[in-house]
Amino acid sequence: MPAPLTLFCLPCAGASAAMYLRWRRQLPSWLQIQPIELPGRGGRLNEAPETTFDALAHRLCDELEMYPPQRYALFGHSMGALLAYRITHCLRMRKRPLPVALLVSACAAPSHQDWKRYADKDSDASLIADLRKQNGTPEEVFENAELLSMTLSLLGADYRICAGFHYRKLPPLPIPIHVFGGRADEIRPSKLEAWQFENDVNYSLDWFDGGHFFLRQQEDAFLAALADRLSGNPVEVSHVHSAALASA
Repeated sequence: MPAPLTLFCLPCAGASAAMYLRWRRQLPSWLQIQPIELPGRGGRLNEAPETTFDALAHRLCDELEMYPPQRYALFGHSMGALLAYRITHCLRMRKRPLPVALLVSACAAPSHQDWKRYADKDSDASLIADLRKQNGTPEEVFENAELLSMTLSLLGADYRICAGFHYRKLPPLPIPIHVFGGRADEIRPSKLEAWQFENDVNYSLDWFDGGHFFLRQQEDAFLAALADRLSGNPVEVSHVHSAALASA
């Protein structure tokens, strides 16, 4: 059995830490899931949210410094992946212990981020269209006016945060980066492949059937791959394709 490891999980835009709670029952006991709640939502609803990407990343870095487990990794989906990346660099600049690995899901590499994608979502209609396209929101949300209004407000705020991300070339990270993508997602394979230039050690890219929320659509296969990457075991070929094949 691998050594105990804490996996801090950052949510995607418009979501809360609750999206990861079910993983605690599905992953092996050596892997402790620790969802990170962002200020202004979920259990931190009474806290003032941050309004810029850098402010949010640095605030989360401050909080992570206060709870340093012996071994940990960072995982993020979509916006959460970008935050995990910036937090890792923040910890490095502060000369704090780094995660054993950075795991990113459904997120273009930092050097290939398109801020216009988020800036264009400035109306409820455009946000709803985006939610529909990503196919990760329960139908009950669209049928409940109050719940939909809350979701759109949170999503719009998160998109404004993402639009404020600015890439700057930094020294490559000295830790593995494991990337996960959906074959039907609109993110081009080349934008996921570019994560390999953000570190100078092990890099992997695993593909799954499904769109932006493949981690729900193919949950069993995805969680098996996640655990394998963190344990150092080889990932089964059945759900992994090379980047070259995925680009074909």
